[in-house]
Amino acid sequence: MSDRKYEKLVHRFEPEYMTMTIDGKEVETGPHIYFRGGCQIPGAEFNIGYGYVTKAGIVDRYPHKHPSDEYLVFASGTLNSKDWDAHAELTIGRGDDAEVYTIDGPMTIYIPAGVWHCPLDFKRVGAPVWFQPALFQGMFGGTYALPEGEKELVYNGPIDCVLEAGKKCDCCKKCLSRSWEVL
Repeated sequence: MSDRKYEKLVHRFEPEYMTMTIDGKEVETGPHIYFRGGCQIPGAEFNIGYGYVTKAGIVDRYPHKHPSDEYLVFASGTLNSKDWDAHAELTIGRGDDAEVYTIDGPMTIYIPAGVWHCPLDFKRVGAPVWFQPALFQGMFGGTYALPEGEKELVYNGPIDCVLEAGKKCDCCKKCLSRSWEVL
């Protein structure tokens, strides 16, 4: 245990691997790194991911909405816009309200709280795309339009529970009520 007063305000990244739908199959991709919000820095109301998309495929198949604002950042893997070589499509809205937006260069897309969005489909990836979703809430989740109906889903990644040693996170959200001052 560190005796440094502010050490608990620092989160050191560990690589994570996730699945992506490619040609109808679930494929493990990565590494990616995430700041998972309030479970990693108590009291945080923000979570963000950083990763490269290196193959065509669907990142998030089902439309969903969050109770908080989200920003989706797309850049070339080198962060030099001249190196962009990909084509993706993001649906914003749902049903008759849905509009498909082409991601054909570096950009940031703002998704206000309560706005349906996705799927996010990388149709072609000729060079790695740096993808950064940033959501202003302590844990990733929202309302998803699944084939069986709308459902609230929360995902905190393949991480260990910070409250119970030896347990994987099950998104109980109890860690979100913690504050860094009381640790």
